[in-house]
Amino acid sequence: MSEKQRVVLGISGASGAAIGMRIAERLAGMPAVETHLVVSGAGERTLLHEVGPGAGERLRALVAKVHDSADIGATIASGSFRTRGMIVAPCSMRSLGAIAMSLSDTLLVRAADVHLKERRRLVLLVRESPLHLGHVRLMSQVTEMGAIVAPPVPAFYLKPAGIAEMIDHLAARAIDLLA
Repeated sequence: MSEKQRVVLGISGASGAAIGMRIAERLAGMPAVETHLVVSGAGERTLLHEVGPGAGERLRALVAKVHDSADIGATIASGSFRTRGMIVAPCSMRSLGAIAMSLSDTLLVRAADVHLKERRRLVLLVRESPLHLGHVRLMSQVTEMGAIVAPPVPAFYLKPAGIAEMIDHLAARAIDLLA
């Protein structure tokens, strides 16, 4: 029997917490995947506000392991902890800036930094609009470092029936980018 592929899912404080939740749901439906979750403090607040009461508990039930955002010594902060990749959905500008500058002051940022240094897939669903030059430069910088910047832009050509279909497509696309 082969070992499960580990995927790290980070949720930060930008709007779009439902996308992170849907990614967790999709990964939970993949028997070959073991999901490790880290949620920033602002991400916890956004989950509550946008997804509703009990969102954090539902999210935690979907994953194999929940890591405290303050625990920069957790397994996902080490290059020896092999993963298929990491998705940050949504990725706030604060998290993007910290990742671009390799600040590693939280577990979410440290895990992202490890993915970059180990040349593993790092997918950032950067969520902000409009963008100023500083945002664009940070996105350019992380792209040059090896990350994939994938703003959660709906594919209207699919003619989604509603927001749930848009969210599902964005989640599926993010997971596909790990391949």
